[in-house]
Amino acid sequence: MKTENVQDIYELSPVQNGILFHSLYAPETGLYLIQFSFTLRGHLDIVAFDRAWQEVTARHTILRTSFYWQEIDKPLQVVHQQVKVPLEQYDWRGIDPVEQEKTLSSFLVSDRQKGFDISQAPLMRLTVIRLAENTYQFVWSKHHLILDGWSGSLLLEEVFQIYKKLSQSQHIFLAPCRPFKDYIAWLQKQDLSKAEVFWRQMLNGIKAPTPLTYLELENLSSQEEKYDEQQIKISAVTTEILQSLARQHQLTLNTLFQGAWAILLSRYSCQSQVVYGCGVSGRPVDLEGVESMVGVFINTLPVCVKLNSEQYLLAFLKELQAQQVKMRQYEYSPLVEIQGWSEVPRGMPLFKSIVVFENYPMTKVLQNNEEDLELLELTGFYKTNYPLNVIGYPGSELVIGINYDCQLFDAATITGILQDIEILLKSIANNPHIRLQDLSLLTSNQQKLASMLEKEITFSFV
Repeated sequence: MKTENVQDIYELSPVQNGILFHSLYAPETGLYLIQFSFTLRGHLDIVAFDRAWQEVTARHTILRTSFYWQEIDKPLQVVHQQVKVPLEQYDWRGIDPVEQEKTLSSFLVSDRQKGFDISQAPLMRLTVIRLAENTYQFVWSKHHLILDGWSGSLLLEEVFQIYKKLSQSQHIFLAPCRPFKDYIAWLQKQDLSKAEVFWRQMLNGIKAPTPLTYLELENLSSQEEKYDEQQIKISAVTTEILQSLARQHQLTLNTLFQGAWAILLSRYSCQSQVVYGCGVSGRPVDLEGVESMVGVFINTLPVCVKLNSEQYLLAFLKELQAQQVKMRQYEYSPLVEIQGWSEVPRGMPLFKSIVVFENYPMTKVLQNNEEDLELLELTGFYKTNYPLNVIGYPGSELVIGINYDCQLFDAATITGILQDIEILLKSIANNPHIRLQDLSLLTSNQQKLASMLEKEITFSFV
């Protein structure tokens, strides 16, 4: 490792260690590469745009960070004094719109396939594609080792604040922010013994992950190794009813979303106790200035839910939210340690699905546009090592996406799961005072399950 451009060296967070392990274990799979793409419409000063990105890179140490792991006991992250983020430009104005769309799809795939050399900073790259006189496509790719979703939205907001100042030849000033190193130091001071007591109690009796076997494909060898995503929109009317229901009963939309997934898991697995993973922000409230820090704070933690078919829906949701509040005290807990505190054997995952509710302020960035530059049509790609990722995107219409391993699930099954979620959320919106067993749900997946159950087992939940 060359040291002439090194500013600082320190250890990784537990989450970063996990991401690093999976990235090195399967380097060709594109795990933990995050790609955002959106349209810029209006006048774009490309020189100012490029400089704005270089300014935020100089401002945040994590953007100048690479990772070193060879021939040392613990991996280290290395902050470089100076790093330039590459910005590539293409001009596709001579290509017709239909062909532009095809070319963009191919470009996004090839960009993801490039991956990143995580031993070299920066671990992000930028591309601006000119589609028309005043229309551009912006592609921002980065590795999850340096950024989570909330940090990404903070960065975009800063970039456009700086861009506006530069475009108007004004002085750039942003309030100082704390470096990611301060969060690592905070983590190292936490007492895991209290966390251990909490997680052992929550996971008591869990000896294996909640199965999704009947949903999985039987012949895996014929499937190409890849991930895909499907999405569904919950109507504005149903979304508003769900939001009103949450406010009325001091719940969050996230709780309703997770409650629906827990109910589905119970019905899919024929078990009254289920476990799934949950993405949490991981930003400790007692770390001053954490709200403006940039780095990787998100964590994935197990959620263990017990369901009683006789229980009323609202009581179930309030219990789930109370459990979430308790969990926030221990969001810093390393998943690998939680695994060791559980009764699930080493080498077997705690859960097969994760739920993420993307409530970070990306929509705020898109809405607070410059007068002469609009940000439109944000799309994203993100691949984890979990086979089934259920993602909620709040807005006037709640969008639900499922990112899935095509070796384990086919498109029809995922479509069925999304239909199940939609039916269940509508049932929750229209009948919040009923018992769990009375929530309506009968789609192709449920019919398939019922057929199997007639042959194999008796399902007492429904």
